[in-house]
Amino acid sequence: MRKVIGVGETVLDVIFRDNRPQVAVPGGSAFNCMVSLSRLGIPVAFISELGDDRVGDTVRDFMQSNGMTTSHTGSLSGRKSPVSLAFLDQSKDAEYIFYTDYPARRLDVSFPVINEDDILVFGSFYALHADLRERITDLLEYARLRKAIIYYDVNFRKAHAHEAIRVRSTVMDNYEFAGIVHGSDEDFFNLYGKTDMDNVYKEEVEFYCKKLITTHGAGGVNLYTEKIRAHFDVTPVTPLSTVGAGDSFNAGVIYGLIKHGIGYHDLSLPGELTWEKIIRYGMEFASEVCRSYDNYISPEFAERYRIQ
Repeated sequence: MRKVIGVGETVLDVIFRDNRPQVAVPGGSAFNCMVSLSRLGIPVAFISELGDDRVGDTVRDFMQSNGMTTSHTGSLSGRKSPVSLAFLDQSKDAEYIFYTDYPARRLDVSFPVINEDDILVFGSFYALHADLRERITDLLEYARLRKAIIYYDVNFRKAHAHEAIRVRSTVMDNYEFAGIVHGSDEDFFNLYGKTDMDNVYKEEVEFYCKKLITTHGAGGVNLYTEKIRAHFDVTPVTPLSTVGAGDSFNAGVIYGLIKHGIGYHDLSLPGELTWEKIIRYGMEFASEVCRSYDNYISPEFAERYRIQ
């Protein structure tokens, strides 16, 4: 079976509601996506780094209990594992504070073997960080050489908006590597100050990557490809927390690509009906995660979709 490779930070998310902690769960954008996919029976390999402390041990145990190898998760000797505090507002959206203890040398881990039609997931500010850029680029070049589908989740948070101009050239490099780009309307506003997604596609993304998926919360999803401009409405849901919703949307889209047999050479072939089915998985997965404080789909939900 095809596998999915993710690269990104691994953190312990402490989620607050009304300024009181509700739960502490392992998290991280690509990490959350990998957990959901692993629960679906899809082989995953996750590239990251953790401290050699109790938090790191807890996260490693969690990975193993969810069928995820820790072979490509490096140990930050003598360092503390990253922790994030997520404060939910009235809309159940989160404002984050991150606590990190990283060394100067980062991501000193082995990469997994990547085969044709595997899928590589990367994104967020992790994919823009200067200390990581050389290793991230090495991984992207390897994945492109091996004809893997590269899925780029922009995930550019408000906390980094003041750095938008500085990192735009790196974002463009990431677009150029990607076969599919996903971002929320908030991501692109933080990055470009734009609210018109048609303009974002035409002026910022299309030249580098022909396939863009934009998510708009309750406003639904837009799809842009060489041949298709489509909008898909989303079923309303009253969220308990939106933490991990976008990551689970990514998992649903990737699940759909695998379920429908869309490989590296097939990305330009699906029509609007197939794309809608793929994107609907993303919507369903995101809605499921919004109903709990977990960052990933539940094992019970995953069992209904599990790929044997």
